[in-house]
Amino acid sequence: MVGAAVGCGLATNKLTKSLRVAIIDGKPLTEGLYNLPKIDGVPDPRVSALTPSTVKFLEEMDAWRYISNCRHAPFDSMQVWDYTGLGYTRYNATDVGKHELGYVVENKVILSALYHRIQDLGFTSLIFPANVKAVKGCEKSSSARVKEGTDCETNNKGLAQVELDDGQLLHARLVVGADGGSSKVRTMVGLQSFKKSYEQEALVCTLETSSTHSRAWQRFLPTGPVAILPMGGTFSNIVWSTTPSQAHDLKNMSDEDFVAKVNEALVGSFGPFPSSHIPHLLASPLGSFLGVTSSSREPFEPPPHITKCLSKRASFPLSLAHAYKYATDHVVLVGDAAHTVHPLAGQGVNLGFGDAATLVNILCEGVEVGADIGEVSLLERYEKKQRLTNLPMMAIMDGFQRAFSVDLGPINFARAAAFRAVQFFSPLKRQVISYAMGEGATLIPKNFQL
Repeated sequence: MVGAAVGCGLATNKLTKSLRVAIIDGKPLTEGLYNLPKIDGVPDPRVSALTPSTVKFLEEMDAWRYISNCRHAPFDSMQVWDYTGLGYTRYNATDVGKHELGYVVENKVILSALYHRIQDLGFTSLIFPANVKAVKGCEKSSSARVKEGTDCETNNKGLAQVELDDGQLLHARLVVGADGGSSKVRTMVGLQSFKKSYEQEALVCTLETSSTHSRAWQRFLPTGPVAILPMGGTFSNIVWSTTPSQAHDLKNMSDEDFVAKVNEALVGSFGPFPSSHIPHLLASPLGSFLGVTSSSREPFEPPPHITKCLSKRASFPLSLAHAYKYATDHVVLVGDAAHTVHPLAGQGVNLGFGDAATLVNILCEGVEVGADIGEVSLLERYEKKQRLTNLPMMAIMDGFQRAFSVDLGPINFARAAAFRAVQFFSPLKRQVISYAMGEGATLIPKNFQL
């Protein structure tokens, strides 16, 4: 998705729309890619929670209109609580003067919308299916054939070379590696990365609830968080982060047993629901006059009851990873190829789209002044800006994962205190919400240096 967003962004901007762009993907190009999924039917379990900043980027590319006409579910609030029952916090979009905190959208809908827009623009070459065999400096190879019309036929100076598994050669001023956490591009060009396994897997599937809702729910358990996301109507998506052994058991049990386990994880076991006691000052009219957020005056609400499992269950391993450098001469990394985070706050895909938006803007600035778009000094401007965005978010998500994986009395009380601080201290809550929405608020000190 992030790679398609880069191509779409370049094609939309008047400064870069004349660039020759090729998108390479190992998956076959099917008609279904251009056909937006029908609104009826059970939603796919692979979804993303898009922040307003990501939606704005998609709107600027005129890709959001395809999503808005298809299935997508806004959520206007979020409730997070601890398994001990000692604390909870609520976040409402109205706390920061908004109508939504974000939108839950199936990944296939996002990808289809991007390619629909790409097809409308008619700007690019789509090379599907194809796998990258090598990325290197431009050298002629007797065993490889050169695609007609490429720059390699005349002058390859200052160009990166991409060799495909069928022997075809492509040459470009810039190669964008958007090939995921196990990025071949990153490895081929020697950009090293740090990686830490969480020894967890995230299980996902589509569920049915007893009633409609527009709230995201998340409960932290000792084995990891379980989150329920609205998908429209009575459809919901679950992202359950847990141990590999429990994930295996959850995938292989009957639908009925799985539904029972989900309800137990949300409302049973470990501890009671948090107390809904609200300090008198906050609940009084004076609290409203003083600017106390609406969510600070709302009691804890039990999550919806799960009634059915509607899709196959799938899981994937969780890890924290970060490339030490995002760029080298004529090659740059975006999305999961540059960084991966724990899904507990759904920020991974939004960081990736943030990479895409920043890279497009930097390349536009380069084109405007006549710079080589593959020049490392230009690409390092993108790297510096995105590291300042990505590293703090990654550290926060990793800190949450660490803090909630410990079941110890003093730590439990410290977590409860943190929950109450965010729940009842409105300025902090507004800052947290704005930061998570990607709308300009920052938790980074002004003089922060990497």
